[in-house]
Amino acid sequence: MPVIESEEHKALRAAVAALGAKYGRDYLTNAVSSGRHPAELWAEAAKLGYLGVNLPEEYGGGGGGVSELSIVLEELGAAGCPLLMLVVSPAICGTVIARFGTGEQKREWLPALADGTRTMAFGITEPDAGSNSHRITTTARRDPASGDWLLTGRKVFVSGVDTADATLVVGRTEDARTGNLKPCLFIVPRETEGFQRRAIDMELHASERQFELVLDDVRLPAGALVGEEDAGLLQLFAGLNPERIMGAAFAIGMGRYALARAVEYARERTVWKVPIGAHQAIAHPLAQAHIELELARLMMQKAAHLCDAGDDIGAGEAANMAKYAAGEACVKAVDQAVHTLGGNGLTREYGLASLITAARVSRIAPVSREMILNYVSHQTLGLPKSY
Repeated sequence: MPVIESEEHKALRAAVAALGAKYGRDYLTNAVSSGRHPAELWAEAAKLGYLGVNLPEEYGGGGGGVSELSIVLEELGAAGCPLLMLVVSPAICGTVIARFGTGEQKREWLPALADGTRTMAFGITEPDAGSNSHRITTTARRDPASGDWLLTGRKVFVSGVDTADATLVVGRTEDARTGNLKPCLFIVPRETEGFQRRAIDMELHASERQFELVLDDVRLPAGALVGEEDAGLLQLFAGLNPERIMGAAFAIGMGRYALARAVEYARERTVWKVPIGAHQAIAHPLAQAHIELELARLMMQKAAHLCDAGDDIGAGEAANMAKYAAGEACVKAVDQAVHTLGGNGLTREYGLASLITAARVSRIAPVSREMILNYVSHQTLGLPKSY
C-alpha cells in the first residue's frame, strides 16, 4: 500500500476541491434551510464523473474504488458541502450490486447510480436492534404460489428515502435446513405497495432527511434479491466496509473545514497587538487537531486500499479503526475551531456552531465508537465478549 498519494489521486483531489469551492458552505446551508436536495452540486459532480468513480467502467463508472470515492467526499466536506448520499448510493449500494448483483440488476442500476440520475438508500438499523445486526427482525419469506418475496418489518434512521428511487433493505430469510435466520438484501422501489415512510424530526439539520420505514408484507419479484440467498454476511459486510470508510471521509472533511476556518480566524484576529494564532494556547490545539485528522486519513487510506483489493476481513478491521479515528478527530477539530473563535464561533455569520451537532454524528453513525472498540477488543486483541 503506497503511503504517498499517486499523481492521479492528487489530481482528483485538486479537481474535486475546485468543484467544492465553487459551491461551498453557503450553498449547502441554503439548500438545508429551504428543505431541498443540493441538486445542482449533485448533477455537476455526476457530470464530472465523481459520483460513479468507484463503479465499473463497463456500466458507466470510473473503474476506481472506494479509495477514489472517499477522496471525492473528503474534499467536498473540506469545502463545506459534503454529499451524504455519496456514502449510501454509490458506496454501499453501488458496491454491493457491482459485486453480487445479477446481470439485470447491474444493467438497471449501476449506470444510473454512476451518472446520478437515480439514487438508492440503505436500510439496516431497526428500532429494537440498534447496533446488534444479529437481532434484525425484518423477515423475508417466499410466496410458494408465485415465487415472490414478502418483506415485513421496520427500519429507522434511513437517509434520503424520499428522494431515492429505491432502498436496499437488509432482511432475514429462514434457512430451510436449520431454521436459522440469515441476512439477505433486497431492492425495494420507493413507491412499492406496503412500503411506508415517516420522517423523523431531527435536531440535526441536513439536506438528507431521516426516515422510519414500515414494510407491511411488501411484495417483491424474485429478481429483487441481490446476489445469492445463501451468501449471508459476506454481502452485508461488502457494503458495511465502504460505509465505514466513507463515514471516515465525511468526518475528516468536516474536521478540515472547521480547522481551516479557525486557522484563518487565528491569523487575522488581533488582540494585544499580535494575531491570536501567535499564542501557543491557540496554536497548539489547532496543530494537534491537524495531526489527528492527518493520522485518521492515513488509516482511512489503508482501509480503502484493502477494501478495493477485495480483502474484506482486513478491510473490516481497518475500516472500523478509520471510522473511530476520524470521528474522534472531527469532534475535537470542530470543538477547538468553535473555541478559537470564542463568541463568534456560536454565531450564524461564521457557521461553525451547527457543526457541533453534525460532528457528534461521526461518533455515533454508521456505527458507534463503543461498538468499534468492541470489534477491536474481540476481533483484533482476542479478548472475551461481555455479551
